[in-house]
Amino acid sequence: MPAMGKMLIVAGLILAAIGVLFLFADKIPYLGRLPGDIYIKRDRFSIYFPITTSIIISIILTIIFSLFKK
Repeated sequence: MPAMGKMLIVAGLILAAIGVLFLFADKIPYLGRLPGDIYIKRDRFSIYFPITTSIIISIILTIIFSLFKK
């Protein structure tokens, strides 16, 4: 049971860190407005596909997780 408790604490800290990132995400310049992000706006709807932003975030997270794996 102690291992499960530690795992829950770590998961909670990670979720709290992600929450803080969401709070300050709008202050990061160019995030969500990169070339390659698709934004379609019509009369009744708008669609946004952040393709380039998703790729960059994926690369950054891959590097961070590979550092913690070792």
